[in-house]
Amino acid sequence: MADGKTRYLDIFLRLTKRHLMVFFKDKVRLMFTLLVPVIIFAVYLLFLRGLELATVENVLSDPAYGLDAAIIRDEVLHRHIETLIDSWMLSGILGLSTVTVALQTNTVFVDDKQNGVNRDFASSPIHRGLLIASYFLYNFLVSALICLVFFVVCLVYLAAVGEFVMTFLNVLTVLVVMFFATVASTLMTIFICSFVKSEGTMMSIVAIFSTAIGFLIGAYMPLGMMPGWVQSLCGFIPGTYACSLLRYAFMETPLIRLTQYAESLGIGAEVLSELSGSFGYHLTMFGVTVSPQWQALALTVFILLFLGLNIGVGKKVAEVLGLGKKKKK
Repeated sequence: MADGKTRYLDIFLRLTKRHLMVFFKDKVRLMFTLLVPVIIFAVYLLFLRGLELATVENVLSDPAYGLDAAIIRDEVLHRHIETLIDSWMLSGILGLSTVTVALQTNTVFVDDKQNGVNRDFASSPIHRGLLIASYFLYNFLVSALICLVFFVVCLVYLAAVGEFVMTFLNVLTVLVVMFFATVASTLMTIFICSFVKSEGTMMSIVAIFSTAIGFLIGAYMPLGMMPGWVQSLCGFIPGTYACSLLRYAFMETPLIRLTQYAESLGIGAEVLSELSGSFGYHLTMFGVTVSPQWQALALTVFILLFLGLNIGVGKKVAEVLGLGKKKKK
């Protein structure tokens, strides 16, 4: 019995290793997967960062709040605001990366189906469950690794510009949330791609999905700026809760420091509430503010849901296609 379990484990690990080697051997695929978060980060630095700063300045300059010009121009205040803005955007990009990277990583098993590689697996004494599980583990490992690399890039950037104020607990929280977000994204994207049978279709899905998902999970802009029906739709995407939880971890310390300094300048709670609201710090669904505890529960429910769905359509993941497929008479 023990020998049988050892044999299954060895086959499982060998299959996972094979998928990893196929992925990392394709340098073009690896490069484009790595470039996704980097390109978004570069766009933020070149264009979006200035727009976000302008939005905050408009809030501070609102005559309704009656702030003195000296307070509005305060350099230390602006430094705290820049730290908050960078933390907001970096957490959004990291949350987005857990989804887009997991989606692109699925090209390996789609290629296997199209090229008939699964036919070789099916003709060998390999249990289908081991093959499916190996694709899950491979996808998770690659997605987690790339997201971890980008998280390190985020920390280096914050340190380089003098904005690294996260505590050890904040960093640990980000890592835990990123782990669960990657699990959820892996299960969700594998379920979607299990119905894809060709590389061309896969590329189209990657292009469309990667463009839209950033808006639907609130990575690029607060969900409160979208129509009500769109916000309701976003509530059924696990990445929405992952992105929000990452923001709590990234922005907790910067927001505390900004609040303390703003209060020392005499800035009222109403202005601070408007600032935090403009960044979508609090997630609201169906008119109700969703606390981090409920967001974590929702993410867990999505993990269990997509796990069940993938088990139900497991044969789609290991589907045998490609040249040489037997035709029905």
